[in-house]
Parts: sequence; structure tokens; C-alpha cells
Amino acid sequence: MRPKIVLFGDSITEESFGDGGWGASLADLLRRKADVVLRGYSGYNTRWALKVMERVFQAAGDGGAYPSAVTVFFGANDACLPERCSGFQHVPLLEYKQNLRSIVSFLKNRWPRTVIILITPPPIDEEARLRYPYIENTIGLPERTNEAAGTYAKTCVAVASECQIPAIDLWSKMQQIPNWQIECLWDGLHLSRVGNKVVFEEVTNTLKGEGIGAEDLVVDLPLIEDVDPKKPLTAFDEL
Repeated sequence: MRPKIVLFGDSITEESFGDGGWGASLADLLRRKADVVLRGYSGYNTRWALKVMERVFQAAGDGGAYPSAVTVFFGANDACLPERCSGFQHVPLLEYKQNLRSIVSFLKNRWPRTVIILITPPPIDEEARLRYPYIENTIGLPERTNEAAGTYAKTCVAVASECQIPAIDLWSKMQQIPNWQIECLWDGLHLSRVGNKVVFEEVTNTLKGEGIGAEDLVVDLPLIEDVDPKKPLTAFDEL
């Protein structure tokens, strides 16, 4: 059976199978080696994610084979400021921390061998958020700030360290890129092609470090170059 890698997160995960998306790039890299399964939910925060864990991740007895890895990519919505236009998505920092712990605990209890990778929220370009509000913004202030996103990112990294699992500090990584506001984001929050490439590279490097890289996985079924033109069916004799 092919290994399975599940991408669990908010809109940045949901959109990752689009053209140039990090999830699509991962699926392409691992074609015929692993199934990349998309479980992205636009607008979700960790509070809502906890409400749907049982439905998203079926137990093995219910037809849900254990995944080799799960990426957990939440925080951008949790970090919305409570008094601004997207305040209904806000989750207080301490609750966010506990929710991440609970998500990790759920996955570890269900699949002890599964690699869990936490990904921090990306940095925020506040000026762009004013140009691309999700809902009507009557107060003229961005619903997210980069400072708040950074606080949630640091908490995400701390939870990963506490749980002894890998983390990708996207908030810090992207800000090392010149003009990251334009290069990495198209609306101050969601990823451009460059931003998607950053996530793709970070995820693939992390998977490789956990022994689930493209070079570590076996191709599913015989390749065409392994089929004898004179006796093609012999390639399938030992399956």
C-alpha cells in the first residue's frame, strides 16, 4: 500500500492544490510513491479544527489507514484581532496553544508512528490586507497584524518543541526573503508562487529529514522501462 501524507489546515492548505501550489508540487514530486491527501478548510482556526478531527481523520477500523505524515497548518485565522472585522475567527493565544497540543495528542494517540509537522502562520502584509478584506471592513484597520501572527508563530514552534515533533517556522523563513510582502504573498496573507515554493521546499526537506523523502520511497508497480517488450506480463509475475 502506498504511504499517505495528509495536509491539514486552513485556506493556505485548501488552496495548495491550485496551479503552482505547494500541495500540488508535493503530490507531483511523490507521484507513484505516496498519496498526498488534501484536508484544507478555508477560514478554519484550531478551535473549529478540533471540532472536526474525528470526521477528518477516520480510525483504521473505519477504513482510515494510518498516514506516514500529517502537516498541521493553522494559526493565520486564530491570530485575527478580536475587535476587528474578522474577529469571529479569533482564538486567544493560550487557547491556540492548548488546541495545538490537543490536535497533536489526537494524532499521536490514533497513529503513534505518524510524523506530525507543525507549520506556523505566514507573516502578514497589513497594507495589502486593507486592500483585500475577507468581509466588509468599516473601521479601516487590518484584521490581522504581522506582530500578532509572529506571536502565534512563536507559540506554534514552542508547542512543536514541547511535543518533540518538527516545526516549520514559516513566519520567520519568509521574512528573510527581500520584498517578502510582494514576493511571497498576493493579498497580504495567502501565498504567491514564490510563497508556495517556500512551503514546498520546507515541507519536502522536513519529510526527508524524517525518512519520508522522494528518494526514500519506493515506486508503486513496475515502471514501463522495466517491462520486457517481448514478454510484458512477466513484469507482473511477482506482484
